[in-house]
Amino acid sequence: MNMTKIVTLKPSSGFVGKKTSAALPERLRSAYECPAYKQPSDDYHLDHIWHGEIAKLTGGISPIALGLAGFDWWAHLMFSPAKQKALFQSYWNKKSLIGEYALKAAFGMDVEPVINPQPADQRFTTEHWKSWPFNVLEQTFLLRQEWWDEATSGVRGVSKHHLNVVSYTARQILDITSPSNSPLSNPDILQTTKEQSGKNFVQGMLNFLDDNTIAKDDKLPAGTEAFEVGKNIAATKGKVVYRNKLIELIQYEPTIAEVYAEPILITPAWIMKYYILDLSPHNSLVKYLVDKGHTVFMVSWKNPDACDRDIGLEDYLHLGIGEALKAVKTITKAPQIHGVGYCLGGTLLSIMAAAHARDGDNSFKTLSLLASQVDFEEAGEIMLFVDESQVAFLEDVMWNQGYLDKHQMAGAFEMLRSNDLIWSRMITEYMEGQRKPVYDMLAWNADATRMPYRMHSEYLRQLFLQNDLAEGRFMVDEMPVALQDIRTPLFSVGTQHDHIAPWKSAYKILLLTASEVTFVLTSGGHNAGIVSEPGHKGRTFQIATIPNTASYMPPGQWQKKTSVKEGSWWDAWQEWLMGHSGEKIKPPSMGGDKDYAPIRDAPGKYVLMR
Repeated sequence: MNMTKIVTLKPSSGFVGKKTSAALPERLRSAYECPAYKQPSDDYHLDHIWHGEIAKLTGGISPIALGLAGFDWWAHLMFSPAKQKALFQSYWNKKSLIGEYALKAAFGMDVEPVINPQPADQRFTTEHWKSWPFNVLEQTFLLRQEWWDEATSGVRGVSKHHLNVVSYTARQILDITSPSNSPLSNPDILQTTKEQSGKNFVQGMLNFLDDNTIAKDDKLPAGTEAFEVGKNIAATKGKVVYRNKLIELIQYEPTIAEVYAEPILITPAWIMKYYILDLSPHNSLVKYLVDKGHTVFMVSWKNPDACDRDIGLEDYLHLGIGEALKAVKTITKAPQIHGVGYCLGGTLLSIMAAAHARDGDNSFKTLSLLASQVDFEEAGEIMLFVDESQVAFLEDVMWNQGYLDKHQMAGAFEMLRSNDLIWSRMITEYMEGQRKPVYDMLAWNADATRMPYRMHSEYLRQLFLQNDLAEGRFMVDEMPVALQDIRTPLFSVGTQHDHIAPWKSAYKILLLTASEVTFVLTSGGHNAGIVSEPGHKGRTFQIATIPNTASYMPPGQWQKKTSVKEGSWWDAWQEWLMGHSGEKIKPPSMGGDKDYAPIRDAPGKYVLMR
């Protein structure tokens, strides 16, 4: 395998030159040249290889982590006779209820459902599910699901994490057995089959074979070919004005005669490609800001490969935000900028802002954090995949290949929403023979990225497992940073249905900085809530500014007391940015001196890497 040599892991404070690898730190020069990787002979490294092979069968999930969680739950349940008695009584009560319901339904009697699906469960919503015998199948499944929810909750003595893992695993197994997933027990599929004389299964098989070929060839899913990066998505005009080993920096062309004096530097997450913020022209956040008179710069992360295995989290800080910030200030001659971070990009931006505050650097006039967390104690359902056993297993998997594969990462997120992302697709495309329409965000979502071995290990351990940033232990240039040093005005956005960065976790920014915070809670999820352009129907948001002298208000109380507004939060943010900006000036040149002369047109080279 062609991998770079592993060297001693030391923090890097050097910056990357634009045109030569000579300016790179030693570790990154090695990565740039990507010499042949030699397998160590130490027997310990057989573990890496073995675990990597196991991961191919488990989707990257540690079987030991699941086993430990299962044993913790089972052992405590066996020593809880009261809980066993309650479950036994619940079982026979549900059996009695479904028996009575099934008997009445079989004779065509009007009978009220014993149990209703959860509001988010859309599997049994059609009228076909109300007729016998499908109503009995639905009710039996929902009661079984409820019983297992009772069995995997409220077991005293089990760690909260293990109980969450067991409950999640039980849901996944139950979802496999849902009557909606079988053509013999799903009345919607049977009706489609009747109407199409079975042609739906023929088309479904063709869809399956097509998807299988696409997966083997590592191509993008069917339908995404309608969206071409640089043509109809990621199409806002601009120039790549800087490139190093890790980033390209895009400067967007102004569309009006005068712009605000302070430029905007956007740092997206490296777990995704940047153009989630520059989708189609009608919902591009970048275009919106440019048209409002802002000079906008965007970081575009390189999609790493095995040669980048030793690039660390501090390299993402210095070679990413650090070099981008230096370029923006040089090109625009602006002493201060508006820093914007999305998802993990916001976390990285917060680290940089804290380091700047520690060192007396006031480069950031404001900070805007979009669906970002700085405290990972309550980091949402993704924590199901984060514990010591799972992280160690994942490190071995990444060691084996030099990075976390995009399919391994995407699989974890799909499992968190398996009904929506796996089973519903299987039903629609393979049993009903229909292709779901592909829109710009789905095309972007399919264009996944990888994560370097070292960075992802540091990120999981330091941020998720140890929560070093929130607790003042995160080191930058061999010194800790403290978020409470940040005094810069903050605009923080949380989304109501975010399973990656839950809004109550994002709200903790109020506890950890000394800034005036304008907090927004918007409708939608992690991506759709941020890509919420003006005119998008059904969008709502809540907004309030909390002075740094105000008493703390818990998130639930804040939500109840803050009025709901119709429309997009983008306009409110633009007003906030405008209120923290100076007078308008003539737009800066595209690029600057020879160090920042335009290299190529946006969207650049890195975003096209697969």
